[in-house]
Amino acid sequence: MRYYNDKPGWIEVICGPMFAGKTEELIRRVVRMDFAKKKYLIFKPMIDNRYSICEVVSHSKRTAKAININASKEILSYITDEIEAIIIDEVQFFDEDVLTICRDLANQGLRVICAGLDCDFRGNPFPVVANLLAMAESVHKLTAICVCCGMEATKTQRIINGKPAKYNDPTILVGEKESYEPRCRKCHVVLK
Repeated sequence: MRYYNDKPGWIEVICGPMFAGKTEELIRRVVRMDFAKKKYLIFKPMIDNRYSICEVVSHSKRTAKAININASKEILSYITDEIEAIIIDEVQFFDEDVLTICRDLANQGLRVICAGLDCDFRGNPFPVVANLLAMAESVHKLTAICVCCGMEATKTQRIINGKPAKYNDPTILVGEKESYEPRCRKCHVVLK
C-alpha cells in the first residue's frame, strides 16, 4: 500500500535553524497521519541522544516513537508493503545515501518527510539538506527568534565557553541551549 494508491510519492523537507520548531512540525504531521490511519516509520540518527534514544523529541517535549539508526541504508530493512510514509528527523546527520533512499522511496509511492538544519553554525549549507531541498516537492523553511535583537532568526549560533565558535571548529557538535542560539543574519558571528 502506498500513501495514495493512484498517485506517486513525494518528498517534503522541514528545515531552518535550531529552535525553529522543526521537530514540532514533524510531529504535527505525524499526528495528522495517525488521524488518517496511515502506516509510517520514523527514523533518527544514533548521534542525536539529547532527549531520548527511541523517540524524536521537540524542545517543547512533544514526542513520537522512532527507530534509531547509524546509517541511512538501515532504513531499507524496515520498509514493508504496508508502509505508506517514512519520516527522518535530524537528516543533516546522515550520509549521502539518504538522498538516493528518499528519492527511491518517493518513486515507489511513499510520502517522505525529512526535518533538519539547513545550515551549520558557520552559515554554510549541510550538503545532504541542500540536495534534499532541490529534490523535494514541498519545502517548509522555519525561522526562530534571534536571542540578541528579536528579529527572525535564520542562523544557528554556536557558543563555546560563552563566546562564538571559531570557523575551524568541528562542524558536528550535538548540543542544546548550552551550545547554540538562534540568531538573525546581523547578529550571527563566526570568529576567524
